[in-house]
Amino acid sequence: MTEPEILVVSDADAASALAADRIAASLRSAAEARGRADWATTGGSTPVGIYRHIVTTDHVNDIPWPDVHVWWGDDRFVPRDHALSNVKPFDDILLDLAGRQAGGAVGGDATGIPLALTNVHPFQTSEAIGEGRGAAGCAAELDRELRAADLEVVDGWPVLDLVLLGVGGDGHVLSVFPGSAAFGSKDWALAIPAPTHIEPHVERVTLNPAVLAVARQILVVMHGAGKTANLADIFGPEVDPTRWPAQLARREGATWILDEAAAASLPPH
Repeated sequence: MTEPEILVVSDADAASALAADRIAASLRSAAEARGRADWATTGGSTPVGIYRHIVTTDHVNDIPWPDVHVWWGDDRFVPRDHALSNVKPFDDILLDLAGRQAGGAVGGDATGIPLALTNVHPFQTSEAIGEGRGAAGCAAELDRELRAADLEVVDGWPVLDLVLLGVGGDGHVLSVFPGSAAFGSKDWALAIPAPTHIEPHVERVTLNPAVLAVARQILVVMHGAGKTANLADIFGPEVDPTRWPAQLARREGATWILDEAAAASLPPH
């Protein structure tokens, strides 16, 4: 198998800073090449430090935000402003929704990035919950939105310019857990039952893992030793993404950024 690029840095903040640089470069490149950059971001603890580096003056000014569209690889089926929401850190740090709602403008009283809200495409969890449509209805709506976005389609799947990923303690990416039924689905987005083996135990919505095979770039960020127990298997000789879904990001065009604590779990080469 063609291996990804693996970059090892000193600590979590260095990993976040490098990831922010890579995201900025990827978005610029996509916008220059196609006039549009489609970025699927992630949730949990992984993006928080990255967002804080992106919102610095340098990146606010060097990313062509009017050309950027942001999607989410997955989310927990909770309201957008819930503590478990994968969208809330983006709203709080990058969009600064509180500042905008208070009447501020980016560059004025608000401090976020100059990204139009029409270019932000989360799973509409709050609306689905409020209207009683359930996680399946929420995923189906995002599926329709993706199909209407006029993205390039390869092998039946939408091509995203960049997918940012974290890796769960069981080796999952997106909300695709080991043995997930998502591997057999033809839907671009789908609902996932609440996992019982890993927290938080809440229902999910996720992009189909097949999008990782056609994404132009994948960026995986891991730091600390807490979630790295499966790295030896992910980068081991046995290849079975249904058992270790993170192996879907073990491909050419992917970059893994690890701090030294995480890299200690890599198998010897």
